[in-house]
Amino acid sequence: MVSWFIGVAVLGLLPGLRAETFTSMLSIQQALVTERELLRYLHTYLDEETSRLKDLQRFYEKILATHQGMGDSVVNPLSAYTLIKRLQVDWLNVVYSAEASQNSQAPPPLPCVASFSLVAPLLCWLQLAQQDEGSSVFRGLSCSSSSCAAQVAYAMEDHHHSIAWLGGGAVSPSAGSYGSWNNRGRHGSLKMPLTYLAFSYFKAGNISHALSLSQEFLHYDPSNKRIARNILKYEKLLLDSSESGEEAPVLQRPNVTHLETRDIYEQLCQSLGAQPTQYQQARLYCSYEANGDPQLILRPMKREIIHHQPYVALYHDFVSDSEGQKIKELATPRLQRSIVASGERQQKADYRISKSAWLKDTVDPLIVTLNRRIAALTGLNIQHPYAEYLQVVNYGLGGHYEPHFDHATSRKSPLYRLKSGNRIATLMVYLSSVEAGGSTAFIYANLSIPVVKVSY
Repeated sequence: MVSWFIGVAVLGLLPGLRAETFTSMLSIQQALVTERELLRYLHTYLDEETSRLKDLQRFYEKILATHQGMGDSVVNPLSAYTLIKRLQVDWLNVVYSAEASQNSQAPPPLPCVASFSLVAPLLCWLQLAQQDEGSSVFRGLSCSSSSCAAQVAYAMEDHHHSIAWLGGGAVSPSAGSYGSWNNRGRHGSLKMPLTYLAFSYFKAGNISHALSLSQEFLHYDPSNKRIARNILKYEKLLLDSSESGEEAPVLQRPNVTHLETRDIYEQLCQSLGAQPTQYQQARLYCSYEANGDPQLILRPMKREIIHHQPYVALYHDFVSDSEGQKIKELATPRLQRSIVASGERQQKADYRISKSAWLKDTVDPLIVTLNRRIAALTGLNIQHPYAEYLQVVNYGLGGHYEPHFDHATSRKSPLYRLKSGNRIATLMVYLSSVEAGGSTAFIYANLSIPVVKVSY
């Protein structure tokens, strides 16, 4: 790096130097001046490099501290979100910088991760779905991460979420404090969240708050004509509403999914709904079940009655830990973005965020064993084409499958042209435990079943 820099400097400062400089004292004096200029350039360069290396050292120590005690998996959604953001933004500036290109040791290629603009809305969805636990799950999110998520929501015209990220996260206008935004010591750091918040509150119908935020913006940028025009507009709207006697509208979330069951669904994501407990209802009990099948006589299934209307039962230890691990190992290299049926086509959808893989019974003898166990318990023919192949699904950051029917509802579906017919039953097995979320919600029963590993 130093030799490259000095070479460039020499080309710029010594265009007239010749091999016979020694023949003239004036030329030697000019050479002395040139070397002093080179020293000044070199000093500036060393200062900048020292500052850059200090920044890199701080970045290294910060990321190293993040990895201490993390293990091989990321279970916290906030940690997963910041990991993807680092790979999409921070590491790009390190790995592909001009300085890094001069390094003799080539860095490893960055993994292919989802675009940050696709990941941020998932965290927005997760924050809202888990809003009762949001203060503990999402505490500690940096201002840069919050603003990125807010900007994505803002660009999607999802002002409800942009307010949640800025108004309810790093920025807290109701308390008159902007948290760590203020600690940065620059008015510019506050102008962006104030701009987004003001317009988002306006679009959400809270004109009074949009006005106060815009007025605060002018405190940092008094000459901003656009904000000044907005203030006049907000004041006129408030005056008109007061004269007409209209009440200020209540902040409402957008109905972007057009689902009548959306509110119930999100409530069930936060709680177990109306699930009764055993001491509240004596008819809830546990039993061993063989279903009259010889295969289950020596190893009956452990059944727990969860609900009667509709009938919901949980079968514990349906697969062993080793079987569950083997299934995950078989599915991992085959995982692809999950799709949904759309008429006669299959396509990706924002309301189903996961990856899935299909395992035929020819993949491994374990699949044959598992299929036999399912047939013994259910009494159904699970051989293809009367049943689908085993589908393994992995949910990641903000992963979810919004309310849906698990069978085809359109006559255009290819299922109606197959001899196997439509779906009549779905068996699900939980292969891993989670710290939060993961429940299966039954909307019309107002019931949510939590994750119980290796059960179905």
